[in-house]
Amino acid sequence: MIEMLIIAGAAPRQEAVLSEALGRFRAQGVRVRLVCGFPLELTSLDTSSAEVYALPKAEEDARLKRLVAGVEPSRALWLVARRDRTVRGWARSADILVSLDSLSVHTVWELAQRNLRADACQGLGPAGRAAQARLDGTARRRSAMAAATSARAGIVVRDTRQSAAVVAKRSLRATMAPAVMRSATGARFWRTVVSAPALPDRVRGGLAYQVHLRLLTVDRADQAVEVSAAAVRRMHDRRARVDLLTREAKKELGMGLVPVGLREAVTAQLALADELLGKKSAHKAGQAVHQALRLLHHRVPQLEQAGSPMVADADGYLKPLLDSAAGQALLRQHGRATPAASTPSGRPLRLLVLARDASRDHYLDQIRQRYELAPDTELRYVRLDDDPVSERFAQERGALIEHRLGGDQATPFSKRVQAWLQPHLDWADTALVDSCAAAALVTLNDPGDTRVVVRLHNFDVTGIWAQLVDMSRVDDLVFVSDHLRDLAHAALPQLRSGRGPTEHVLAPGLDLRAHALPKPPEARFTLAVVGADTAAKDARWAVAVLRLLRAEDRRYRLLLVGDGPDSVTGTVNKRHQAELVKDLAELGSAVTYLDEVTDVPQVLTGVGVILSSSTREAFHCALVEGAASGAVPVVRDWPFLADLPHGPRTLFPADWVAETPDDAAKRILTATSSDETWRSEGAAAADHALSAWDWAVVHRGYDELFGLTGQQG
Repeated sequence: MIEMLIIAGAAPRQEAVLSEALGRFRAQGVRVRLVCGFPLELTSLDTSSAEVYALPKAEEDARLKRLVAGVEPSRALWLVARRDRTVRGWARSADILVSLDSLSVHTVWELAQRNLRADACQGLGPAGRAAQARLDGTARRRSAMAAATSARAGIVVRDTRQSAAVVAKRSLRATMAPAVMRSATGARFWRTVVSAPALPDRVRGGLAYQVHLRLLTVDRADQAVEVSAAAVRRMHDRRARVDLLTREAKKELGMGLVPVGLREAVTAQLALADELLGKKSAHKAGQAVHQALRLLHHRVPQLEQAGSPMVADADGYLKPLLDSAAGQALLRQHGRATPAASTPSGRPLRLLVLARDASRDHYLDQIRQRYELAPDTELRYVRLDDDPVSERFAQERGALIEHRLGGDQATPFSKRVQAWLQPHLDWADTALVDSCAAAALVTLNDPGDTRVVVRLHNFDVTGIWAQLVDMSRVDDLVFVSDHLRDLAHAALPQLRSGRGPTEHVLAPGLDLRAHALPKPPEARFTLAVVGADTAAKDARWAVAVLRLLRAEDRRYRLLLVGDGPDSVTGTVNKRHQAELVKDLAELGSAVTYLDEVTDVPQVLTGVGVILSSSTREAFHCALVEGAASGAVPVVRDWPFLADLPHGPRTLFPADWVAETPDDAAKRILTATSSDETWRSEGAAAADHALSAWDWAVVHRGYDELFGLTGQQG
């Protein structure tokens, strides 16, 4: 009887075709055996005409799992099949070997090298013809001795190579073990390996990357930098050097770490950009600059740590950008042909308010309401996400960078932006731009005589878009606090040119009177953190305060308002939330989490103490709203801003600010010692908030900014 062995790497797409072929082979008198590289439950194949066997899953066998880890799928199928006794037995007795799909071709080829008398083919058609030839007696003859010897030699070579690879992998694992990597000898060994002569750049880069990461996991950051530097010095191809350093930095950022080689990676990308710019390749140079900016302004070092390397040492941090030709071209200020026109007389002021997306609506509500209704103004509100054309501009940062590198010469991108934006600018006397992305587009081309006012937010200042704003085309720059202005001057070299805009500090437009609602007596012992869903809000600081309070009085409780632990994104935020969840488990019912709040004023009626536990804030609207509600405000001395001239102590009354959880607990215990004291402290806080930051007061600054000082209300 003729025996046929069919290997299927994946479940067949046309099961009916295979079932029909199996029945036909059986009718011809062929004994068919089918080996499946997939679980049989994945198919409803009629296998009554064949013996069927499914290979074991690699995941269920630790040895197999290690063997196939990182191996290409068709190769992995062979590695599993060759170790299977059933497959080996069926293959030895087979007259015809058939691969049913591309995954099984390599396995059938290897089996054919071990059974030279068998026919090997791919697909059911050739299998049928091979079976018919066997039945007719016209099949090929057995292989000659020379062919058999050659096949065996190939098998030995491949097996030896595979064994060597396995041994090499095991050796690598052993020499990269934590104990080895922690030792000075281990680090020195790997520094020697990655700098060995004659290693191809691809191999050297791969080794250096693995060693770099292993050293980081055992807290040997200095050695990680040295290993990378040793490898880079030996690399011949500039692109390979840049790719290694950038890959390492991106991996660390993905781990929620500030890269130890961040400066080296940025410098390498900018050096590549300079080279490409010299070759008149603005597009590729723009890509390299974009990569450098994404590293420099990534949210991990700039937003998700207790401090920022840029704030700590702005000149040193930005030096690679400022020293490169590409960086200088990017930051070059081009000015405007005509100055902004004066506020018109005899007709209403036409005010264009330009934002990026719906997330800005909350910050603009009061401004829009006032100037839409005012008789002396006409308002037009435009968002980039209003239509597909403008929405796409915010996705094309690379094209904007390319334009800036070209020296303000017209490009297809700048022409498209101008075609969309110019009608709005032609209509407007003044444009209030509430986003750095939008501001970068407004200043991409000369805005004519339209007055350009840009309002910056916390997340704008340290981001990439801020570096793409031509500040020489901005007339007025609005900050919500003095310390945000300090931060902007540290982060934005454009503001140091002497050609920058007039600067203003104006609080956000907040309707604080809406929060002045009665509080029940039991609210006195409830602390609250609003927006407790990120590491920057650092709700764990509030938990530390609560522990101190409950050691004195078990009535104190904590309310956390945010999106909830399951909604958190980003490695740093997730790590913070994991620790916070442990804290909450220990405190039990003493902490309540609200993840859906539609009526903030109503929630604040149950809050006696409003906390700002953040590592950084530009203004902290939630704290001010809480103070306006009559809650006692307690503000952490935000550590992110420690090196700046201004901070919470210059923004808020001094007695609101606490340096440590212990200081905060003492203030709370004193302010809530009795219902009368608590209500008195809360009333004083509300009076201050309303007199300093309510829109009824703040709007006067905006009236003056827009040249509307004669307007009433």
